[in-house]
Amino acid sequence: MVAPKIRPGLRGQKQTFVCEHNVAPHVPKFSTPSMIQLMEQASMVALEGCLEEGQTSVGIEVNIRHLAPADIGATVVAHAEILEVDRNRLVFQVEAFEGERKLGEGTHRRAVIDLP
Repeated sequence: MVAPKIRPGLRGQKQTFVCEHNVAPHVPKFSTPSMIQLMEQASMVALEGCLEEGQTSVGIEVNIRHLAPADIGATVVAHAEILEVDRNRLVFQVEAFEGERKLGEGTHRRAVIDLP
């Protein structure tokens, strides 16, 4: 079970600067794996201060659509919001934007686990 503080509506945000370290190897555009990583990080930010001592969360599923490219030099912001809590399983709605332009959207699931 998760702490009562973890509930639908909690939000997190994370941003990054597009550079040679997070672009696709074959084209200088923000890569899909980098966008997914940013969305996962935004989900983890939503949980900051809410997990019990000795707990962490791990990603268990991503269902993401990459809708538009972002060039080197762009700032990309990912947003995550908890939609559902079922025991230790959390469902997030995730989105990524460059300014007002939506780059990606989807859902991300995480599990709250006890550390060994």
